[in-house]
Amino acid sequence: MRPRAAAMANEVRQTMTQFWEEHSRDATVEEMMLDTSAELLSKKEKPEIISLLPCLDGLNVLELGAGIGRYTGHLAKLAKKVTAVDFMQNFIDKNRQDNGYHGNITFLQADVTVLDLPSHSYDFIFSNWLFMYLTDAELVSLTQKMMGWLRPGGYLFFRESCFYQSGDCERTFNPTVYRTPAHYNHLMTSVTSLTGDNGFEIVMSKSVQTYIKIKKNQNQVCWMLQKVLRAPEGHQGYVTFQQFLDNHQYSRRGILRYEKIFGEGFVSTGGLETTKEFISMLNLVPGQRVIDVGCGIGGGDFYMAKMYGVEVLGMDLSSNMVEIAMERGIKEKTPTVQFEIGDATRRIFPEASFDVLYSRDTILHINDKGALFKRFYSWLKPGGKLLITDYCCGERPWSPAFQEYVQQRGYILYTPEEYGQFLQKVGFVKVQAQDRTEQFVNFLNMELTRTQEIKQEFLESFSEEDYNYIIDGWKEKLHRCSLGDQRWGLFYAEKPQDIIS
Repeated sequence: MRPRAAAMANEVRQTMTQFWEEHSRDATVEEMMLDTSAELLSKKEKPEIISLLPCLDGLNVLELGAGIGRYTGHLAKLAKKVTAVDFMQNFIDKNRQDNGYHGNITFLQADVTVLDLPSHSYDFIFSNWLFMYLTDAELVSLTQKMMGWLRPGGYLFFRESCFYQSGDCERTFNPTVYRTPAHYNHLMTSVTSLTGDNGFEIVMSKSVQTYIKIKKNQNQVCWMLQKVLRAPEGHQGYVTFQQFLDNHQYSRRGILRYEKIFGEGFVSTGGLETTKEFISMLNLVPGQRVIDVGCGIGGGDFYMAKMYGVEVLGMDLSSNMVEIAMERGIKEKTPTVQFEIGDATRRIFPEASFDVLYSRDTILHINDKGALFKRFYSWLKPGGKLLITDYCCGERPWSPAFQEYVQQRGYILYTPEEYGQFLQKVGFVKVQAQDRTEQFVNFLNMELTRTQEIKQEFLESFSEEDYNYIIDGWKEKLHRCSLGDQRWGLFYAEKPQDIIS
């Protein structure tokens, strides 16, 4: 670090130390959270945060910014060993006083920016309201360190205030960095290990619902990242698949362009019409829990919640999709609908968490569909229902143009029959694998005609290039379907009622 930058960092650190020395005298939860409503908030948010954590049985856990130990005791009950680190000695002393009876906690007073720990010594790192006190350079440095401290496949969970502060107590210093969620996404996933072989990829990112309900604040956000071995070729020039989606296929402009064709709230074939048809097959009843994998901008989720009274978790790997869905959620006023950035291939839920799994035109991106369907099977309750639509393919060999299209999009496609076989193989029953290509073609023709009819209206929001992209794209889809290369499938299945362990 250059002398001037080092001097500025030291000055910030001294100011922060003085502030926290003043606000840690009594080591109360109000001081920790800088909020006069801290008791209520802590009571409500703690179980919510805990519900998002992976199984910690037998793991070595590192807790950064442990504070007075709001989470330390819970981590210690489950993990093999916990190392609780905090900047302030008063907080460490309070944590030791309350949680020291657990014999598996090491308490450590340290500044995380200079913390040095053994490589590959932890399975899970937990942090709550810490990274916003670090500059970008400090956070990048710490992220690289954390990657080294974690064993391969290990997880990092963190929670931060985004855009503005969380509490109602005014800070008298200003080193706090209120990053946007997108900035955190970029910072944390762009950093690689010292060898360049490993990096973090997002498993889950979502707003803390307690703050939405109590303070109308959706800018309290938590993340789960996993340390993974990076493919050297990346994803068509992007470090992660999520970055590929957000910057290439599902840019914000691209999403809104699709919505203009499919109808408000929808980015998949048939819009509201196919949504109504397919959801009617599920016989939803009030109070059921539904997970929508690849939720897009949430139109189907709002429809299910309003029409059937179900609770819906919409999950999508594209942060642009989720951002738009959350914006729409504020207007829709449907508290039973939640959204998160989530990777279905890595997301962790307790077994039998949902009554229904719903997914529209998303799984075409997933390589190991058998492994994914095993996850879906475990997430569903006995008797739970699954409904998926997805792009499929005809029998090989394909035309060269279709091969190029699939490669360019990064799709992994199977015939409708093969798709159904995947579902049967993992244990689903009552499997229906329907080739709905004819219906797909009908909607493509209607959407193409409608786009041509509203050309002037379309051009008021988008460009001539956008218009031609839609027109040409739909014509190419119709041609691929006429050749028999591109197919569209509808898949329904159920998890058996009586599961033998």
